[in-house]
Amino acid sequence: MKAVRFAATNPDSPMSSTMMYQDPMTKVMSIPSTETTLKRCPINNTFNIVGKRFAILILRNMINSKQNRFNQLLNSIEDGNPKTLSVRLREMEKHGLIKRKVYSNEKPVRVEYRPTEKGLALQPILDAMAAYSLKYCSKDVLKDGKPREFKAVYGREINFH
Repeated sequence: MKAVRFAATNPDSPMSSTMMYQDPMTKVMSIPSTETTLKRCPINNTFNIVGKRFAILILRNMINSKQNRFNQLLNSIEDGNPKTLSVRLREMEKHGLIKRKVYSNEKPVRVEYRPTEKGLALQPILDAMAAYSLKYCSKDVLKDGKPREFKAVYGREINFH
């Protein structure tokens, strides 16, 4: 569904906002529930958490490639730099998307990052983003430029739990 309007019934109160959605097939407008009063747009809220530079790529690499060390992430993220990666990891930990574990008894000290349940819950979104590019941006992401279905590339279905 496509979000088409975010309107406050009382502009002075952020507690009385409603999100309208339009189903692209039926063109029917709907809101999440007649009982629901949103404080803010839930899509924008999620974007504010994961939409910062590298956040999605960090989650992608942790979930899909099982990368959990700083240098693994740094070397695998396109145009990555240590300062931004470090800041993003701290923010993602603060938001509860990842956990940081320090092995202080080892020399040198080893630090690993793992996605939490909250972070893993974003996998269907990552998969949907990949599926979108495979289908609609195939010339940008596939060597032969031919559109493909997600399953043909990743060998599994998108799991919307």
